[in-house]
Amino acid sequence: MDGVHIDDARVDENQRTLVNGRLRIDLVDGQLRATRTDTGEELLREEPAHFWWPGPRHFQAFGDGTYRIEQRFAAHDGERIHGLGQHGHGRFDQKGMVLELQQRNGEVTIPFAVSSRGYGLLWNSPAVGRVEFAVNGTRWVADRARQLDYWLTTGTPADIMRHYADATGHAPPMPAWASGFWQSKLRYRTQDELLAVAAEHARRGLPLSVIVVDYLHWRHLGDWDWNPDDWPDPRAMAKTLRENGVELAVSVWPSVSPLSHNHAHMRDAGMLIATEAGAPAHAEWPDLSDNDSAVGVAFYDATDARARDFLWERLHDNYYRAGIRAFWLDACEPEMRPGHPHNLSYAAGSGSEVANLYPREHTRGVFEHLRAQGETEVLSLVRSAWAGSQRYGAALWSGDIPATFDALAASVRAGLNVALSGLPWWTTDIGGFHGGDPDDPAFRELVVRWFQFGAFCPLFRLHGHREPRTGRAGVGVAGGPNEVWSFGPDAYAAITAVMRLRERLRPYLHEQLRAGETSGLPLMRPLLLEFPGDPAAWDADDEFLFGRDLLVAPVLQAGAQHREVYLPAGAAWTHTDSGTTYEGGTRVTVDAPLDKVPLFLRDDARLPIAEPEE
Repeated sequence: MDGVHIDDARVDENQRTLVNGRLRIDLVDGQLRATRTDTGEELLREEPAHFWWPGPRHFQAFGDGTYRIEQRFAAHDGERIHGLGQHGHGRFDQKGMVLELQQRNGEVTIPFAVSSRGYGLLWNSPAVGRVEFAVNGTRWVADRARQLDYWLTTGTPADIMRHYADATGHAPPMPAWASGFWQSKLRYRTQDELLAVAAEHARRGLPLSVIVVDYLHWRHLGDWDWNPDDWPDPRAMAKTLRENGVELAVSVWPSVSPLSHNHAHMRDAGMLIATEAGAPAHAEWPDLSDNDSAVGVAFYDATDARARDFLWERLHDNYYRAGIRAFWLDACEPEMRPGHPHNLSYAAGSGSEVANLYPREHTRGVFEHLRAQGETEVLSLVRSAWAGSQRYGAALWSGDIPATFDALAASVRAGLNVALSGLPWWTTDIGGFHGGDPDDPAFRELVVRWFQFGAFCPLFRLHGHREPRTGRAGVGVAGGPNEVWSFGPDAYAAITAVMRLRERLRPYLHEQLRAGETSGLPLMRPLLLEFPGDPAAWDADDEFLFGRDLLVAPVLQAGAQHREVYLPAGAAWTHTDSGTTYEGGTRVTVDAPLDKVPLFLRDDARLPIAEPEE
């Protein structure tokens, strides 16, 4: 509900009414209708599927205290739906979509919808299911759960974001180190290789805040430790990097190989996700060994506080004591192959009922233990999330997406929906993850355009599995070069220019994030958040505001040299390249050569966009 104080409650013979702030709920003949108290405008209402159907809420019993649950609402022409986490379908408006409520690589379930009709709805169930936003009705489905639970609020989109953060948790302060440039690839294989890349950044005078050790730096999944053959002195490595202003981030997977020395203890203590039938092995992954054969791995149970404590003990002894405080919580859906949530048994309940909760609880464990160590600013890079993940320092990224312009365009829209799902920290793999040849002119153009987008995401991070791939076949393969100097001189000039722009904007970025800690507003803002009264702002799905004062229009098409931009009504906008000021409510076309990204300053804002004079 809209807050915790109830302003009015009335019960009549056939009607029950609840009033709270601007939200009024009427229950008439068993059907709910929500309206605004200030305008009387209908927000949403329940609607049965058929006159014989037993109401808009349906419970099909399984006989063990659980039910297949359906909740139906009426559809409204012209309604737009945003939020709902992160999905790869490439659309900003979720109306007309059918979305699975199940965590997968790149598909992130946060069941919070923001409607153009002026309401926000959180389907407060981590059960596996789906939601359908059809023209003839909206239906939420939990395949197996114990109760129906949803939360409703109203107001402007900005009001809704604030109310949602009040209900599910506000994001903590972003660490200062996290807003700079992150260098990563699949994968740096040795300590010497990684340190050489960091040293080359320093030699070239390039910004570098974080460098990442990816997976297979261990001997076996679930060791949560280093392979000393390749990483002989992690403590010295982290110390050298930090002395040069660089944080070392380390990949942590939740999977546990039977070859790991931790597997038997965790299995016997019940700290692994169990199965209703069959062996507790949830995916096949190769370890570092003399052959390419994969082994069946299990996953630790992040919904079990004992298991979270045990994981932290390993992270503390093997990483944190070496000076590492940045963790990359990869594959934290968790990534099971095949996906079979209904066969899983967690400490928190059956997989059907609670599977979507896993990534939040995984992030929570790392956050709470780092805070207990006295770390006041905590950020974990994660591949999945659920409602409330933001309060545990979750920084979501787009998952393993292809290296294409279509994927770049889809990422912009996915990021805008993540911003409307209550997660203010988000990023992508600049250049895409799957493929991309640094010697290919087409890829070089793509990576420049992706850098120009990535510089205006909350996290600014280069990653990918580039061509040519080397080493043995399979998942342990190492990708080709993926450093900013790998893409040729023209790309290098454009990329380094936007890297330095990002550096100049970091004080502004943190100022906007600090304000968002109380307002619930994200850094990357769809135009509708700042200009809800402008209908065209609701249509804008390929541009956004970076904080309050900077409009960013990334170039999303190969070969483009110009870019049409919509400037929302209610402000004046100055094109930073030409200096021309335009009135809002207009569309303009501006030059966008490869070394330029169209940027516009709002009203009289003054930001350090231009290169400083020598």
